[in-house]
Amino acid sequence: MFITWLGHSCFKIQNKVGSDGITITTDPFDKSIGLKVPSFESDIVTVSHDHTDHNNVKALRGTPFIIDQAGEYDVKGITIAGAESDHDDKRGKERGKNIIFRIEVDDISVSHLGDLGHILDSKQLDLMVGTDILLIPVGGTYTINAKTAVEIVSQIEPRIIIPMHYALPGLKVKLDGVDKFIKEMGLKPTYEDKLKITKKELPQEDVELVILKP
Repeated sequence: MFITWLGHSCFKIQNKVGSDGITITTDPFDKSIGLKVPSFESDIVTVSHDHTDHNNVKALRGTPFIIDQAGEYDVKGITIAGAESDHDDKRGKERGKNIIFRIEVDDISVSHLGDLGHILDSKQLDLMVGTDILLIPVGGTYTINAKTAVEIVSQIEPRIIIPMHYALPGLKVKLDGVDKFIKEMGLKPTYEDKLKITKKELPQEDVELVILKP
């Protein structure tokens, strides 16, 4: 499996590279945030909530299957489950609802928390238990901050953590940098252009923190 970060909350997840592979895209953004808009062919797109920095499906090529609601889906052999959550810690009264997704690719569970704004409740946590790779917002302001992100990592206990939704050069959204999260986690990160991994290569004991380059 390959995971490439396009910036913000947008990832390209592929079971293999090439015309016979399946590509899943999460939360594609529009040009308003100041980053290069993702434009490639995708088979499946997940949208955590209907804000322009997360729902720019039209930028992608092809005719992707769009998942923007909670529920269970099986598309082209890829299993995806989504659960409702809130975009803030006021039961969605400030910023509305958010969908957290669990995506099964090559026997690896990848969970994408979108713009989550709170600690997980028992129902949400049930979906996340057994997550191998966690894609988690850490920049605060519009989502959980670094400290709350660490609490959620402790709830889920993934094998690999990949932070997202934090300050980047050129980004017009005011967010904290990833360094706050690295400090809170107390782990030495590895830096990768993209993550290439198989089920047998997942860490078995210590959790790993991976910082992807957009």
